[in-house]
Parts: sequence; structure tokens; C-alpha cells
Amino acid sequence: MITVVFNQKGGVGKSTISTNLAAQSAKLGFKTLLVDLDVQGNSTHYVGFDANEKSLTVADMFKQVVGIFRTAKKPAEFVHPTPFENLFVMPSSPALADVERELESRYKIFKLKDALRELKGEFDYIFIDTPPNFNFYSKAALIAADGFCVPFDCDDFSAQAIIRLLDNAMELKEDHNPQLRLFGIVINQFNSQAKLPRELVDKLKQQDLPVLDSYVSATVKVKESHSKRMPLPFYSPKHKVTGQFAALFEALNTYKA
Repeated sequence: MITVVFNQKGGVGKSTISTNLAAQSAKLGFKTLLVDLDVQGNSTHYVGFDANEKSLTVADMFKQVVGIFRTAKKPAEFVHPTPFENLFVMPSSPALADVERELESRYKIFKLKDALRELKGEFDYIFIDTPPNFNFYSKAALIAADGFCVPFDCDDFSAQAIIRLLDNAMELKEDHNPQLRLFGIVINQFNSQAKLPRELVDKLKQQDLPVLDSYVSATVKVKESHSKRMPLPFYSPKHKVTGQFAALFEALNTYKA
């Protein structure tokens, strides 16, 4: 199953959620791929992967279809093991920014779907981290995916942007990926003791938006795991938030065919 973690707003936890879901999948024994389409490369860093000049990245995969001297490397050649068992990454690169315009002008929007279709049989789960805007890479991810989830960080600006985000995704579904499903909205950085987060979540539910029951609480433990470059299922397997990510993975797993 290919799952995209998508939001047009930055700082809502896309990289944290996609990486920890992938780590939870791997911890359970599933062969799992994390695809990092964000030029910042936070997910790539989080799983402890350090690229060198010989490392093939997701940017190299895209570049090979627009360059003058085109190559025909297999998608698997852009996948690398991480320090964690069963967890693999297709790493990000700053070069994603350089090649985006050419990819868009040549309408290579389906190239990621083609690559992941080849890889889907090799992995039990594929998670895609996306950039914080509705650009070429986010669209390519949604076209390639079985479904997507939307992080919501209990902020009023995020609440205002949800409808527009879903409209964009549903328009893309209609035009390019009829099988795309909205798995749900992931409540992130939730503080049950504060009034505003509860009010904002209630407002989403009143709009009949699919809020997933598995909330992710605010905790410094997430930042600690970032600094250690160890996703929570490996860094702190018994922590409450690790359990919340496990519950979230199980909720998403119900959509697997």
C-alpha cells in the first residue's frame, strides 16, 4: 500500500508522521520504503541516512528522464537501506529544486507512479513524505498513491486551509487517480488539556471531515528522537506517543486491500 502524508502548510509534522509510520511498519516486520520528496530532506535525515557523492537519490531518478544523456536505471537502484531492519529510504536531495521546472514543463508527472509500481511488489508498505505546498512533487505523490492522510497541528491557520487542500486533492483524484482515497486527518501535537485544540478538532468533525481516532500528543520525546536520528518505535518503543503511532498505523492498515 502506498500512503502519502500531505499538507500544503509547513511545520505540521509531515516528516515526523511519515517517518514514524514507516518505522512502525518496519518494526512489525514489514519491508517498508520511505520516499522523501521534500527538498529539505528531513525524513532522510531522521532515518539516519547520510548521502555521499555516489548515492543515488530520488532527484537522480527524476533527472534521468529529462537529461540529454538519459539513463535507464531501475527504481530499486535509488533505494537504500537505513540503519533499521526492514526500513529502506529513497532519499531526498537539494537537486529536487533544480529539476522541478523541467519535469513540470515536460509533463513527467506520472514518472513517480511508474517507478513505485515497479517497487510495490518488493515492499509491503510505501510511505511518501511531501513538500509543504501543492507542487509537482506533491501532485506526483498523490497520483502514485493508494491514499493519503493529512496532518493537522491544532492551529487555526491549518483549520482554514483544510478545505482548500482537500479540494485540490479531490480535483487531482478526478483528473489523474480515480482510486485515490482520503484515509483521514491526523491530529498532531494534540494537547488534551488546552481548550483551543479541542475546539478546532470539534470544528473539523462538525464539517463531517474524516478525523482519525488516533491522535498524536505533543511531547519533547519527538524532538529527542529527531536529534538522535532514531524514529520513536526504535528510540522509545514504550513511550505513549510511540503507542499512538502504532494505533495510527493500525488505523491506516484497515485500508490495505
